[in-house]
Amino acid sequence: MENYQTFAKLYDELFDDEAYDDWFQYAQKNIQNPQGKILELAGGAGRLAIRLIKAGHDVTVFDLSTEMLSLAQENAQAAEVDLPLIQGDMREWSDYPNHFQTITSFADSFNYLGSLAETKMAFEQVANHLENGGQFLFDVISPYQTDEYYPGYMYNFHDDETAFLWNSYGVEGEEHTVEHELIFFVYDEKIDGYKQLTEIHTEKTYELKKYIQALEQAGFENIKVTGDFGRQTKPDEKTPRWFFSANKKG
Repeated sequence: MENYQTFAKLYDELFDDEAYDDWFQYAQKNIQNPQGKILELAGGAGRLAIRLIKAGHDVTVFDLSTEMLSLAQENAQAAEVDLPLIQGDMREWSDYPNHFQTITSFADSFNYLGSLAETKMAFEQVANHLENGGQFLFDVISPYQTDEYYPGYMYNFHDDETAFLWNSYGVEGEEHTVEHELIFFVYDEKIDGYKQLTEIHTEKTYELKKYIQALEQAGFENIKVTGDFGRQTKPDEKTPRWFFSANKKG
């Protein structure tokens, strides 16, 4: 689960900042109660949360990675905003007493869980920490993304001090599963050379009906699914990412 521990800062710096603008605009448009408390689940380095706070929202970030939370604290201080932080596992945080009007989770967070059963566990925890009628906004990548787009995908980046290689592969025998090999070469003055950092990230996804069924079983209703950050009102077989809005029953 703690995929970013060895190079959280490098990963955060390379992440497409424009994508956070899209997530921010999607959240702004779709949050039903802007005055209620918001939890950014798997909120990482806090980039979306800080945008939401600056727009007047009351936001807390929850993440498994202590290193990502440290980055979130640094980013919040640089932005001069107050950002409460919670460290925990999205599959089991029943000991946390607070409830929220809205819980959000973007950037493939649920795709890093190991099974549909774990995804349902996380959905149940979300329901347990929402007010009655509270809203759950999140996204996941679709089977089109894992089966058609990602296998064979490559991305390379370099500057004077860092080089980054990203290669993606399908996983034989694993349905709708992809592995990302992420390699950083970082210049180290102590050795006057480059150090290599490598991690493998595995993402899984499921058919749309399975997500809807898991949400219903976890206690959600009014489930709406869109694509392209909400701009695609009726997703099709080539939609790469699904966006969900659902309400806790009650």
